[in-house]
Amino acid sequence: MVAPRLLAPLLKRRARQSPIVVLTGPRQSGKTTLVRQVFDDKPYVNLEAPDVRARALADPRGFLADHPRGAVLDEVQRAPELLSFLQVDVDARRQRGRWILTGSQNLLLLSGVSQSLAGRAALLQLLPLSLPELRTGGWLAKDLSSVLFRGGYPAPLDRREPVREWLASYVATYVERDVRSVLGVADLLAFQTFLALTATRTGQVLNLSQLGSEAGISHNTAKSWLGVLEASYIAMRLPPFAKNLGKRLTKAPKLHLLDSGLACYLLGIRSAQELTAHPLRGAVFESWIVSEAVKAHYNAGTTPRLSYFRDAHGLEVDLVVDRGADLLGIEAKSGATVSPDAFAALDSVAALLPELAERLVVHGGDADWSTRGSRALPYRELDSIAWSRAPTRRRPAIRRGPG
Repeated sequence: MVAPRLLAPLLKRRARQSPIVVLTGPRQSGKTTLVRQVFDDKPYVNLEAPDVRARALADPRGFLADHPRGAVLDEVQRAPELLSFLQVDVDARRQRGRWILTGSQNLLLLSGVSQSLAGRAALLQLLPLSLPELRTGGWLAKDLSSVLFRGGYPAPLDRREPVREWLASYVATYVERDVRSVLGVADLLAFQTFLALTATRTGQVLNLSQLGSEAGISHNTAKSWLGVLEASYIAMRLPPFAKNLGKRLTKAPKLHLLDSGLACYLLGIRSAQELTAHPLRGAVFESWIVSEAVKAHYNAGTTPRLSYFRDAHGLEVDLVVDRGADLLGIEAKSGATVSPDAFAALDSVAALLPELAERLVVHGGDADWSTRGSRALPYRELDSIAWSRAPTRRRPAIRRGPG
């Protein structure tokens, strides 16, 4: 079964508007499958193949001429020199949807796009499967721990492979190889330690100096390695909220791994049952919610404007979504039971930020109820959230109070 992707309609639409469409995302997120489905009438060229790549690098003009009506060029970051020649090609022809490019190393690809293809390329991003995609594909597990443990990479779910075994191969084959090829990392053991330590920091305020010290590397090396993990869509830094409150707010970002299954693997968690009692279960759940917010924006073709709120007194809200007209605040509670005092932080921040129009506690249970203008939302209904605009009307039939 092929994973249904919410990005497909937008991908088609962008191809009708631009001569080049660039699709980036982590390895194995489903980019190749998606572009081959959507553009099944185009030749497919994989630049991972050494002979194909050699041809493209040796004679880029001849390589592009081999495809007079354009093509899908997969893993184009393997031949970045092609980007300048693509610029010349599209300026001469101006045919919409002519070239479809994919890449998993955003660090190199985006630099090339900005320099060579500015104004000519539409950029889209594809992360692993989101909650609604898991549901549509029939892969959404019955309990929260299983959802988090399995993550969203399509291959093990589609093939019904043991997720942990697949992720072991993924880390060795893709993450380490790709990052080492970008950075020229000589000390693999230090990098493996660093990668595992990033998982222990997911959902936490980032201290790069401490992270580097524990990994046995310098602050600058830790910053460089984390930057490549971000460019490879493995991790992200969530900035602190900073709007009209000045020095009262913290300045350090939070670190989040973008796939909960990968986070569990790097934490050494061997089963969903083990995750249930793990001390970082709440942090993994918080990162999962942040990742779902990012996926929802990417699938809609919008730029995420996400942050977290924390002031000098320790008042904190896990996720703040700037929707333009207002703000959405979310607290993550991985437990199945939510008491009214779970809204205390949201209520306090709302008193400081009148634009915080919607307040949600997303939890690991099934109860859906509201109190004092806030709502307890089951994790399975996360995709009902209006991420990029204020809701036009309230959902009906919400019980009042926890009882």
